[in-house]
Amino acid sequence: MIAAARVPNAAGMNSPSDSPGYRALRRGRCSEQQRIYLVTTVCICRRRMFASDHVARVAADAIADPDKWLGAQLLCWVLMPDHWHGLIQLNSEVRLESVVASMKGRAARTVNRALNRKGFVWMPGFHDRALRTEEELLPAARYIVANPKRAGLVRRVGDYPYWDAIWTDRRASGLKALPQQPSGPLS
Repeated sequence: MIAAARVPNAAGMNSPSDSPGYRALRRGRCSEQQRIYLVTTVCICRRRMFASDHVARVAADAIADPDKWLGAQLLCWVLMPDHWHGLIQLNSEVRLESVVASMKGRAARTVNRALNRKGFVWMPGFHDRALRTEEELLPAARYIVANPKRAGLVRRVGDYPYWDAIWTDRRASGLKALPQQPSGPLS
């Protein structure tokens, strides 16, 4: 089998631009203003990059900063040891790929600095699903925040420190609040 060509993407990571699996992730992807997307991205080779509290904390702080989500709003998220889920609402003419690449790059730089290392943190690409109705929003948010409990990391959802949602009062120490409410077709 011939290896796919690897070219740098917007986050400075190499991506298998010609692989069928990578193309399938992008097929039909569009970025709609005011649309909410359920996004999942995984760590390189599914490594447990965020298994240590120190690394998870610095990554969570970089991800949760509302000032860094230009053109989008992070409504809900969880950082698992080897992947991340989030609900992202696009608020302007920004593309979903750009928003996710920015988040992944920001988190990767922070993690690499904290570990005094260089290298990949995330696999190229991501999975997304556009939420079409308001009825999909609450189940998607519950799916995200319950992920650590389903994975057996905690007994109660509130015990896991690396998640947040704009609809809760819960704020882990050091995580910045996400004060805005979603607006647009699902609100």
